Amino acid sequence: MKKLFFTVILFSTLLIFGQKDKQIYDIIGAVSADRIENDIQTLVNFGTRNTFSDTISNTRGIGAARRWIKSEFETISKNCDDCLNVFYQKDFVTKEGNNRVPHDAWVVNVVAIQKGTKYPNRYIIMSGDIDSRASDTMDFTTDAPGANDNASGMAGTIEAARILSKYKFENSIIYVGLSGEEQGLFGGAGLAKYAKDNNWDIIGIFNNDMIGNIKGVDGVIDNRTFRIFSEPVPPNETERERTMRRFYGGEVDGISRQLARYIHKNVKTYMPEMNPMMIYRLDRFGRGGHHRPFNDLGYAGIRIMEAHENYTQQHQDIREEEGIKYGDVIEHVNFDYAKKLTTVNAINLASLASAPPQPKSVAIGGIVEASVKFKWDKIDGAKGYKIYWRDTTSPTWDYSRYVGDVSEFTLDGIVIDNFFFGITTVGENCFESVVTFPNKVFRD
Repeated sequence: MKKLFFTVILFSTLLIFGQKDKQIYDIIGAVSADRIENDIQTLVNFGTRNTFSDTISNTRGIGAARRWIKSEFETISKNCDDCLNVFYQKDFVTKEGNNRVPHDAWVVNVVAIQKGTKYPNRYIIMSGDIDSRASDTMDFTTDAPGANDNASGMAGTIEAARILSKYKFENSIIYVGLSGEEQGLFGGAGLAKYAKDNNWDIIGIFNNDMIGNIKGVDGVIDNRTFRIFSEPVPPNETERERTMRRFYGGEVDGISRQLARYIHKNVKTYMPEMNPMMIYRLDRFGRGGHHRPFNDLGYAGIRIMEAHENYTQQHQDIREEEGIKYGDVIEHVNFDYAKKLTTVNAINLASLASAPPQPKSVAIGGIVEASVKFKWDKIDGAKGYKIYWRDTTSPTWDYSRYVGDVSEFTLDGIVIDNFFFGITTVGENCFESVVTFPNKVFRD
């Protein structure tokens, strides 16, 4: 009888894992390069999407672009029985004190929220930028097609909404087009503040900025590698947290870095042909993106983008000089590559939207002992918990042990000094939360 019981449990577990894997692979197979190409072409056809360009025309400028994006989200919503709440979120910016603002204007974001069935106030966000720019960021009339920067990220966000709106998830997903990126990250700052004011519990934000170029300015051609930028620790951490890190570690274990590791692991599992690069930096050297305003308020956020940029195609008027063709035109976009990075987003959105909340409080002990001890607060609805650990010099969580539905556990024979540790929550559907790095220490 005992053998039969364990056989049934094993079969049930394998069945759940199989259902999980099937959903992820179904999502991978559903993403369309053709639809992404069509959406990029539509955005390019608006001529310029400069944040301060025409808002009245239906064929040119930022106004026409954002109305089209909103209509696409609304069409997607109709096809899923009104499963998306689509709206504009906006903030007024002025010339005063802003040297990249040519005139006062509304910075308007387009937001589409797919509400979760169990945790409707927990949100995982995918963003693309609506706006584009010419060589002079103050020039809001010259053509600036912005095919890769960032019609690619915006088209990927719309495509992810098309695919994932066909499913139901426990957590909410937000698909958003952000404006004002080129003038100072205004759109991201506005939505981050909106989230804070409305008490959104944000799991994290995936900022997609340039996901369509495979040929770098250095001549490298690569259609499989992409970068995940993440900062090491939140900028608003407390003095106590800084002090604890000095003695207990965690210099590269902030919430954004854990989000990056989650994406890296998922891609390695389900898209092994891809080469995700975790870049230990907030963004490119001295540059910024729309995840930063969320980081500034203490939210987890990362940037997903191509590995090899071509600067002759970024922030450039369309022209030819000395045999070099400048300008961010659609001919330079690789749609199959944009499809791959859109898929990276989609499977991670689905995974996090399906997972229970991560443990908020994780305590670690085992100083001057031969074992490591853990205590954590249990999460309602969790099937169990998994302990992860890694060498202190490793960028990824390399070892793990599922420990079941408990709130404390001891890893025998593992010395606390030699590894870093973390805990995830595992749902009944076998989806896992992001790792929580220990935030308390105990002795007993």
